[in-house]
Amino acid sequence: MASPKDFETDLRALASLILEEGPQKIEPTSRRVRVVHQGTTIVDTTKALHVWEHPSFPHYYIPLSDLVNCRWTDTGEVLHTSEHGHTKGLCASLIIIVMPSHSGLTESSTDRAVRFYREKEADVPDTKTRRIASSLDGYVRIEFSSMDHWFEEDAPIYVHPKDPYKRIDILPSSRTIEIRLGDQTVARTSYSLHLYETGLPTRYYLPLSAVDHSVLRPSDLRTKCPYKGEAEYFDVVVNGHAREHIVWYYRYPFHECTAIAGMVCFNNDQVDTILDGKLLERPNVMYGERTRSISA
Repeated sequence: MASPKDFETDLRALASLILEEGPQKIEPTSRRVRVVHQGTTIVDTTKALHVWEHPSFPHYYIPLSDLVNCRWTDTGEVLHTSEHGHTKGLCASLIIIVMPSHSGLTESSTDRAVRFYREKEADVPDTKTRRIASSLDGYVRIEFSSMDHWFEEDAPIYVHPKDPYKRIDILPSSRTIEIRLGDQTVARTSYSLHLYETGLPTRYYLPLSAVDHSVLRPSDLRTKCPYKGEAEYFDVVVNGHAREHIVWYYRYPFHECTAIAGMVCFNNDQVDTILDGKLLERPNVMYGERTRSISA
Protein backbone atom coordinates (compact mmCIF):
# COMPACT_ATOMS: atom_id res chain seq x y z
CA MET A 1 0.00 0.00 0.00
CA ALA A 2 1.36 3.41 -0.87
CA SER A 3 0.61 7.05 -0.19
CA PRO A 4 0.93 9.88 -2.72
CA LYS A 5 4.23 11.00 -1.22
CA ASP A 6 5.71 7.61 -2.13
CA PHE A 7 5.32 8.55 -5.78
CA GLU A 8 7.05 11.94 -5.76
CA THR A 9 9.50 12.11 -8.60
CA ASP A 10 12.90 13.65 -9.24
CA LEU A 11 11.61 15.75 -12.12
CA ARG A 12 15.04 16.48 -13.54
CA ALA A 13 15.94 12.81 -13.62
CA LEU A 14 12.54 11.91 -15.06
CA ALA A 15 12.71 14.54 -17.81
CA SER A 16 16.23 13.42 -18.72
CA LEU A 17 15.07 9.81 -18.90
CA ILE A 18 12.13 10.72 -21.14
CA LEU A 19 14.39 12.75 -23.42
CA GLU A 20 17.11 10.14 -23.67
CA GLU A 21 15.13 6.89 -23.74
CA GLY A 22 11.55 7.95 -24.43
CA PRO A 23 8.53 6.77 -22.43
CA GLN A 24 7.50 3.12 -22.32
CA LYS A 25 4.26 3.93 -24.11
CA ILE A 26 2.01 6.88 -24.98
CA GLU A 27 -1.73 6.65 -25.57
CA PRO A 28 -4.39 9.36 -25.90
CA THR A 29 -7.47 9.04 -23.71
CA SER A 30 -10.97 10.37 -24.31
CA ARG A 31 -11.63 10.64 -20.56
CA ARG A 32 -12.34 14.11 -19.24
CA VAL A 33 -9.52 14.95 -16.83
CA ARG A 34 -9.83 17.75 -14.29
CA VAL A 35 -7.34 19.03 -11.74
CA VAL A 36 -8.37 21.21 -8.79
CA HIS A 37 -6.05 23.09 -6.46
CA GLN A 38 -6.82 25.74 -3.86
CA GLY A 39 -10.48 25.47 -4.79
CA THR A 40 -9.75 26.38 -8.42
CA THR A 41 -10.02 24.13 -11.47
CA ILE A 42 -6.73 24.60 -13.31
CA VAL A 43 -7.15 21.75 -15.82
CA ASP A 44 -10.27 20.64 -17.67
CA THR A 45 -9.37 18.64 -20.78
CA THR A 46 -10.37 15.72 -22.96
CA LYS A 47 -6.95 15.71 -24.65
CA ALA A 48 -4.80 14.23 -21.91
CA LEU A 49 -2.25 11.53 -22.65
CA HIS A 50 -1.59 8.36 -20.71
CA VAL A 51 2.20 8.25 -20.56
CA TRP A 52 3.91 5.18 -19.13
CA GLU A 53 7.18 6.50 -17.72
CA HIS A 54 7.81 3.00 -16.36
CA PRO A 55 5.93 -0.31 -16.80
CA SER A 56 3.89 -0.15 -13.59
CA PHE A 57 1.24 2.54 -14.27
CA PRO A 58 0.74 5.66 -16.41
CA HIS A 59 0.81 9.35 -15.55
CA TYR A 60 -1.35 12.04 -17.09
CA TYR A 61 0.36 14.53 -19.39
CA ILE A 62 -1.84 17.60 -20.03
CA PRO A 63 -1.82 20.02 -22.97
CA LEU A 64 -0.12 23.16 -21.72
CA SER A 65 -2.83 25.14 -23.51
CA ASP A 66 -5.42 23.54 -21.20
CA LEU A 67 -3.91 25.06 -18.05
CA VAL A 68 -6.53 27.62 -16.97
CA ASN A 69 -7.19 29.99 -14.05
CA CYS A 70 -3.47 30.08 -13.27
CA ARG A 71 -0.21 31.24 -14.76
CA TRP A 72 3.06 29.49 -15.35
CA THR A 73 6.68 30.49 -15.84
CA ASP A 74 9.81 28.61 -16.81
CA THR A 75 12.41 28.24 -14.09
CA GLY A 76 15.15 28.74 -16.67
CA GLU A 77 16.36 25.16 -16.36
CA VAL A 78 16.10 23.55 -19.79
CA LEU A 79 17.05 19.96 -20.59
CA HIS A 80 18.01 18.89 -24.10
CA THR A 81 18.28 15.55 -25.82
CA SER A 82 21.78 14.30 -26.52
CA GLU A 83 22.89 13.54 -30.05
CA HIS A 84 21.88 9.90 -29.66
CA GLY A 85 18.76 10.39 -27.52
CA HIS A 86 15.56 8.61 -28.53
CA THR A 87 13.56 11.87 -28.63
CA LYS A 88 15.92 14.05 -30.62
CA GLY A 89 14.56 17.57 -31.06
CA LEU A 90 12.51 17.44 -27.84
CA CYS A 91 13.31 19.68 -24.87
CA ALA A 92 12.04 19.84 -21.31
CA SER A 93 11.71 22.83 -19.02
CA LEU A 94 10.90 22.83 -15.33
CA ILE A 95 8.09 25.28 -14.66
CA ILE A 96 6.33 26.98 -11.76
CA ILE A 97 2.51 27.07 -11.75
CA VAL A 98 0.96 29.92 -9.77
CA MET A 99 -2.63 29.88 -8.52
CA PRO A 100 -3.83 33.45 -7.83
CA SER A 101 -5.46 34.47 -4.58
CA HIS A 102 -9.24 34.28 -4.39
CA SER A 103 -12.07 33.95 -1.88
CA GLY A 104 -9.76 34.66 1.05
CA LEU A 105 -7.12 32.15 -0.11
CA THR A 106 -3.63 33.50 -0.62
CA GLU A 107 -1.65 33.02 -3.82
CA SER A 108 0.03 29.62 -4.00
CA SER A 109 2.45 27.94 -6.35
CA THR A 110 4.09 24.63 -7.15
CA ASP A 111 7.33 23.84 -8.92
CA ARG A 112 6.35 20.18 -9.33
CA ALA A 113 5.79 20.41 -13.06
CA VAL A 114 7.77 20.01 -16.27
CA ARG A 115 6.76 20.86 -19.82
CA PHE A 116 7.99 19.32 -23.06
CA TYR A 117 8.41 21.09 -26.38
CA ARG A 118 10.19 20.67 -29.70
CA GLU A 119 13.13 22.80 -30.71
CA LYS A 120 12.27 25.09 -33.58
CA GLU A 121 13.37 23.74 -36.93
CA ALA A 122 14.64 20.58 -35.24
CA ASP A 123 15.93 18.04 -37.73
CA VAL A 124 14.40 14.73 -36.65
CA PRO A 125 14.88 12.30 -39.53
CA ASP A 126 13.97 9.12 -37.68
CA THR A 127 10.25 8.28 -37.82
CA LYS A 128 10.05 6.85 -34.28
CA THR A 129 11.80 9.78 -32.62
CA ARG A 130 9.75 12.28 -34.61
CA ARG A 131 6.56 10.55 -33.47
CA ILE A 132 7.54 10.61 -29.79
CA ALA A 133 8.69 14.22 -29.96
CA SER A 134 5.47 15.25 -31.69
CA SER A 135 3.33 13.36 -29.16
CA LEU A 136 4.81 15.14 -26.14
CA ASP A 137 5.29 18.54 -27.76
CA GLY A 138 3.22 21.11 -25.87
CA TYR A 139 2.38 18.83 -22.94
CA VAL A 140 3.02 19.33 -19.23
CA ARG A 141 3.44 16.79 -16.46
CA ILE A 142 2.10 17.94 -13.08
CA GLU A 143 3.10 15.93 -10.04
CA PHE A 144 -0.02 14.11 -8.87
CA SER A 145 0.50 14.72 -5.17
CA SER A 146 1.09 18.46 -5.64
CA MET A 147 -2.58 19.04 -6.48
CA ASP A 148 -5.61 18.77 -4.18
CA HIS A 149 -7.93 16.76 -6.45
CA TRP A 150 -7.86 14.86 -9.72
CA PHE A 151 -10.97 13.65 -11.52
CA GLU A 152 -11.60 11.23 -14.36
CA GLU A 153 -15.00 12.36 -15.63
CA ASP A 154 -16.79 12.96 -12.28
CA ALA A 155 -14.95 10.29 -10.28
CA PRO A 156 -12.05 11.31 -8.01
CA ILE A 157 -8.80 9.41 -8.47
CA TYR A 158 -6.00 9.03 -5.94
CA VAL A 159 -2.22 8.46 -5.85
CA HIS A 160 -1.85 8.04 -9.62
CA PRO A 161 -4.07 7.50 -12.68
CA LYS A 162 -5.61 4.09 -13.12
CA ASP A 163 -3.95 1.87 -15.69
CA PRO A 164 -6.54 1.01 -18.37
CA TYR A 165 -4.81 -2.34 -18.81
CA LYS A 166 -4.93 -3.32 -15.14
CA ARG A 167 -7.65 -5.71 -13.99
CA ILE A 168 -8.85 -6.71 -10.51
CA ASP A 169 -10.68 -9.98 -9.89
CA ILE A 170 -12.09 -10.81 -6.45
CA LEU A 171 -12.97 -14.47 -6.08
CA PRO A 172 -14.59 -16.16 -3.06
CA SER A 173 -12.84 -19.28 -1.81
CA SER A 174 -13.71 -22.03 0.65
CA ARG A 175 -10.11 -23.21 0.91
CA THR A 176 -8.88 -23.07 4.49
CA ILE A 177 -6.45 -20.23 5.08
CA GLU A 178 -4.32 -19.70 8.18
CA ILE A 179 -2.15 -16.69 9.03
CA ARG A 180 0.77 -17.21 11.37
CA LEU A 181 3.21 -14.78 12.90
CA GLY A 182 6.14 -16.68 14.30
CA ASP A 183 4.68 -19.70 16.07
CA GLN A 184 1.28 -18.11 16.74
CA THR A 185 -1.84 -18.45 14.59
CA VAL A 186 -3.43 -15.00 14.38
CA ALA A 187 -6.22 -15.80 11.89
CA ARG A 188 -7.92 -18.88 10.47
CA THR A 189 -10.98 -19.29 8.23
CA SER A 190 -12.59 -21.49 5.60
CA TYR A 191 -14.00 -18.47 3.78
CA SER A 192 -11.90 -15.76 2.18
CA LEU A 193 -11.77 -13.49 -0.84
CA HIS A 194 -8.74 -13.75 -3.10
CA LEU A 195 -7.90 -10.48 -4.82
CA TYR A 196 -5.97 -10.82 -8.08
CA GLU A 197 -4.54 -7.55 -9.39
CA THR A 198 -2.59 -7.50 -12.64
CA GLY A 199 1.15 -7.63 -12.01
CA LEU A 200 0.87 -7.87 -8.23
CA PRO A 201 0.81 -10.72 -5.71
CA THR A 202 -2.50 -12.28 -4.69
CA ARG A 203 -3.94 -10.73 -1.54
CA TYR A 204 -6.20 -12.68 0.81
CA TYR A 205 -9.09 -10.86 2.49
CA LEU A 206 -10.55 -12.54 5.59
CA PRO A 207 -13.61 -11.87 7.76
CA LEU A 208 -12.65 -9.76 10.75
CA SER A 209 -14.26 -12.43 12.94
CA ALA A 210 -11.61 -14.91 11.75
CA VAL A 211 -8.82 -12.88 13.40
CA ASP A 212 -7.60 -13.19 16.99
CA HIS A 213 -8.71 -9.77 18.21
CA SER A 214 -6.32 -9.88 21.16
CA VAL A 215 -3.39 -9.24 18.81
CA LEU A 216 -4.90 -6.30 16.92
CA ARG A 217 -4.12 -2.68 17.75
CA PRO A 218 -5.70 0.18 15.77
CA SER A 219 -3.22 2.16 13.69
CA ASP A 220 -3.56 5.81 12.71
CA LEU A 221 -2.15 5.13 9.24
CA ARG A 222 -4.39 5.88 6.25
CA THR A 223 -3.44 5.33 2.63
CA LYS A 224 -5.27 5.49 -0.68
CA CYS A 225 -5.30 3.12 -3.61
CA PRO A 226 -6.40 4.23 -7.10
CA TYR A 227 -8.37 1.01 -7.53
CA LYS A 228 -9.76 0.23 -4.08
CA GLY A 229 -10.10 3.47 -2.10
CA GLU A 230 -8.91 4.52 1.35
CA ALA A 231 -7.38 1.87 3.57
CA GLU A 232 -7.24 1.80 7.37
CA TYR A 233 -4.78 -0.32 9.31
CA PHE A 234 -4.14 -2.45 12.37
CA ASP A 235 -0.83 -3.21 14.04
CA VAL A 236 -0.32 -6.79 15.24
CA VAL A 237 1.24 -7.42 18.64
CA VAL A 238 2.55 -10.94 19.36
CA ASN A 239 4.65 -11.84 22.41
CA GLY A 240 5.09 -8.16 23.19
CA HIS A 241 6.47 -7.33 19.75
CA ALA A 242 4.47 -5.00 17.50
CA ARG A 243 4.37 -5.29 13.73
CA GLU A 244 3.09 -1.94 12.52
CA HIS A 245 0.50 -1.52 9.77
CA ILE A 246 0.57 -5.12 8.57
CA VAL A 247 -3.21 -5.53 8.41
CA TRP A 248 -5.39 -3.27 6.27
CA TYR A 249 -9.05 -3.00 5.41
CA TYR A 250 -11.36 -0.81 3.34
CA ARG A 251 -14.37 0.50 5.18
CA TYR A 252 -15.85 2.04 2.02
CA PRO A 253 -14.07 0.65 -1.06
CA PHE A 254 -14.76 1.85 -4.59
CA HIS A 255 -17.72 0.20 -6.30
CA GLU A 256 -15.59 -2.24 -8.33
CA CYS A 257 -14.16 -3.62 -5.08
CA THR A 258 -17.19 -3.49 -2.79
CA ALA A 259 -16.86 -7.22 -2.03
CA ILE A 260 -13.89 -6.55 0.28
CA ALA A 261 -15.69 -3.96 2.41
CA GLY A 262 -14.93 -4.68 6.06
CA MET A 263 -12.69 -7.66 5.23
CA VAL A 264 -9.11 -7.59 6.51
CA CYS A 265 -5.93 -8.41 4.66
CA PHE A 266 -2.61 -9.38 6.24
CA ASN A 267 0.47 -8.20 4.41
CA ASN A 268 1.61 -11.60 3.20
CA ASP A 269 5.08 -10.17 2.66
CA GLN A 270 5.47 -10.19 6.46
CA VAL A 271 3.43 -13.13 7.74
CA ASP A 272 3.23 -16.83 6.97
CA THR A 273 0.19 -17.72 4.88
CA ILE A 274 -0.93 -21.35 4.88
CA LEU A 275 -3.46 -22.11 2.16
CA ASP A 276 -5.04 -25.56 2.05
CA GLY A 277 -2.29 -26.79 4.36
CA LYS A 278 0.51 -25.47 2.13
CA LEU A 279 2.88 -22.71 3.25
CA LEU A 280 2.99 -20.09 0.52
CA GLU A 281 6.13 -18.31 -0.55
CA ARG A 282 6.19 -14.70 0.58
CA PRO A 283 5.53 -12.24 -2.29
CA ASN A 284 8.62 -10.14 -1.63
CA VAL A 285 10.65 -13.13 -2.78
CA MET A 286 8.45 -13.76 -5.83
CA TYR A 287 7.92 -10.18 -6.98
CA GLY A 288 10.80 -8.17 -5.54
CA GLU A 289 10.93 -4.95 -3.57
CA ARG A 290 10.08 -2.58 -6.44
CA THR A 291 6.83 -4.29 -7.40
CA ARG A 292 5.38 -4.65 -3.95
CA SER A 293 5.86 -0.95 -3.18
CA ILE A 294 3.38 0.02 -5.92
CA SER A 295 0.10 -1.08 -4.37
CA ALA A 296 -1.50 -3.47 -1.95
